[in-house]
Amino acid sequence: MRSPARLSPIEAAERLQSPWGHEDFSPLTGAPALVVDLCAQENALDRDSRALLIKRLAQLPCPTIALAAAAPSSSGAEIAGGCDVAVHAEDELCEILEAVDRGPLATLALVQLLRHSEGLDIHEGLIAESLVYSMLQAGPEFAAWRERHRERRPPAARAEPAVLAEHEGERLILILNRPERRNAFSAKMRDALVQGLHLAMADPAIGEIVLRGAGPAFCSGGDLDEFGTLPDPATAHAIRSTRNAGRLLAACAKRLRAELHGACVGAGMELPAFAGRVVADPNTHFQLPELSLGLVPGAGGTVSIPRRIGRQRTAWLALTGRRLDVRTALEWGLVDEIGDVRG
Repeated sequence: MRSPARLSPIEAAERLQSPWGHEDFSPLTGAPALVVDLCAQENALDRDSRALLIKRLAQLPCPTIALAAAAPSSSGAEIAGGCDVAVHAEDELCEILEAVDRGPLATLALVQLLRHSEGLDIHEGLIAESLVYSMLQAGPEFAAWRERHRERRPPAARAEPAVLAEHEGERLILILNRPERRNAFSAKMRDALVQGLHLAMADPAIGEIVLRGAGPAFCSGGDLDEFGTLPDPATAHAIRSTRNAGRLLAACAKRLRAELHGACVGAGMELPAFAGRVVADPNTHFQLPELSLGLVPGAGGTVSIPRRIGRQRTAWLALTGRRLDVRTALEWGLVDEIGDVRG
């Protein structure tokens, strides 16, 4: 695979005028990523040239990364806004390029999905996410991850339900209840959460829904022991289309309050982002690790998270895999309030 391309805005505009631009910037036939270096030189592109560059950047079959000063010029900011992600330091850039190198197909799918979903409603966005996620489940990068993680723990027998439902007057409290697994989001937990949300939607007397997690973490993400265990990706897509917790959380958003603590990883970050109000304990942190598995966020995160923090910050979280602290989450809008939350 070739190295990522690093071009000034003028050089990028010239290269993308070519009818072979898609071939030149693709993990299959050219550079697996395009870095537009806005620090390289003054941007001498006129308005029409900038608009054409931004249009072509959005069509490339590779991630586009803007390397910009902390306060770029107005024209530089316009170009940076047209890229998939913007960074201000070389270490951030290196992290993202390493992610592209490890999983060029998954990173390409991620940025294309985020571009595509930006103009869709929630339902259409969830369908697009599921289709992309299903496709990647049949891809070589996920297969390589599964080969490295062939040892799976057998499911432990549990007498308690995966989600507890408690009624307090007009309030319904739904509690993710696999504390011994840090509330890893399993098929049983999904089904139980969907059942609780169906009941809430069917009962107009329920004025408030509270979503919590038992134990030391709200949710540590999808149950890795179940990844890839469905019969085939097409069936997996049919299941997500039929029984999608994110869709129901979005439908209940106006009366839904998510109370977070500890680790909110993968699904543990994606699902509560649908809530109308999110309260997080001071010890909360967030992370999107799916690219390391050769996948994209698949619990609704490419729909819910951009609606709170924007497409570029969502891409940055997924591409770097960094932990996001609760103070930054509040500043960005992923969290609405920091307060004491019961585990």
